[in-house]
Amino acid sequence: MAPAITLAAEAPKLSAANTGFMLICSALVMLMTPGLAFFYGGMVRVKSTLNMLMMSFISLGIVTILWVLYGFSMAFGTDSGSLIGWNSDWVGLGNIGLTELWDGYTIPVFVFLVFQLMFAIITPALISGALADRVKFSAWALFIALWATVVYFPVAHWVWGAGGWAFELGVIDFAGGTAVHINAGAAALGVILVIGKRVGFKKDPMRPHSLPLVMLGAGLLWFGWFGFNAGSWLGNDDGVGALMFVNTQIATAAAMLAWLAYEKIRHGAFTTLGAASGAVAGLVAITPAGGAVTPLGAIAVGVIAGVLCAMAVGLKYKFGYDDSLDVVGVHLVGGVVGSLLIGFFASGKGQSEVEGLFYGGGLTQFWKQCAGVFAVLAYSLIVSAILAFILDKTIGMRVTEDDEVAGIDQAEHAETAYDFSGAGGGAAKTAAVAAAAAGAESKKVDA
Repeated sequence: MAPAITLAAEAPKLSAANTGFMLICSALVMLMTPGLAFFYGGMVRVKSTLNMLMMSFISLGIVTILWVLYGFSMAFGTDSGSLIGWNSDWVGLGNIGLTELWDGYTIPVFVFLVFQLMFAIITPALISGALADRVKFSAWALFIALWATVVYFPVAHWVWGAGGWAFELGVIDFAGGTAVHINAGAAALGVILVIGKRVGFKKDPMRPHSLPLVMLGAGLLWFGWFGFNAGSWLGNDDGVGALMFVNTQIATAAAMLAWLAYEKIRHGAFTTLGAASGAVAGLVAITPAGGAVTPLGAIAVGVIAGVLCAMAVGLKYKFGYDDSLDVVGVHLVGGVVGSLLIGFFASGKGQSEVEGLFYGGGLTQFWKQCAGVFAVLAYSLIVSAILAFILDKTIGMRVTEDDEVAGIDQAEHAETAYDFSGAGGGAAKTAAVAAAAAGAESKKVDA
């Protein structure tokens, strides 16, 4: 009998299918940032619309350049002390081969890095919703650069980088419950505690100026989120990405319905803002959990997140922090809920064999999730508050009170979102009617 021959495992080869799939997912995640801009832009008063759009759009520029220069290296380079990565060959992205594969996968490094870039872009943009109406645009741009460098890039390494402490501990975060949503929500809370409330908070009406714009933004976010979540498996070979896609839809639907039901019971109406906010809460909560839970588990995650986030948005009035567009209530709370529920609903039949409490796995995974959740929350909140404090004491974070009252769009961008003068409406129409009335009155007097 001939001796047995042991063949080395074949090295992964570039997959055109997975590469194309991931490029499409990257484009979908990029679309989420403009979608977020519309979502936030519709939620503010008309005098702040352009500023809200710009606070998201500027992240596309700043974070992209930082990612090329050093961000990708810090987040996914060779581990140092389980806290940060570094690879000098990736600085400037000049020493990466066109067909060089991401380690263990069938997609090029360039595809992985551009997919992760889109996550890095949207995370600071999420923070902006808490700061509406009152932050200098120049200070915000500098904050993004500093925050991405000292908070996002290290936290991304903790959670997803080989050697990162949370990654090695076994914290499950499929697509960003800790690294994106808890990170952004905690940062938002840290900054608003430093810069204070809007003029007129809890006194003046601050209703959304365009609910259709909010719904458009929510729809774009929901659409793009399929790339955000399903693409995070970095391929489409074993069905896990498909499970995540399905669970994303299910949890989002469940959360929207749960939020609306809570709203009807609590406030007596089903609102469009509630539907949009509930959908986003479901998207946030399923982001860390969707690869680990069953479709029935996704319903549970969505319902729990929808109700708890709907309850949480009112806490700002109770505790007096001015979270303008409910970043804390939706992203921080939703991220915490989705991350911790993995410890109960992980089925062991998805992305890994890890089982939660309800599937016989005990509380082991739950405690791991707690470690990841509260470490990221504390780090982001404290460091973000420190950054905001430094900027506020040096260049100043807030616009003047007069500029805030008059409208931050005109003060910071020399533009307004809507111009009615050419349509014969608004002030022009009012002036014309007043002039006509004055002329008629004058004729009566002459007669």
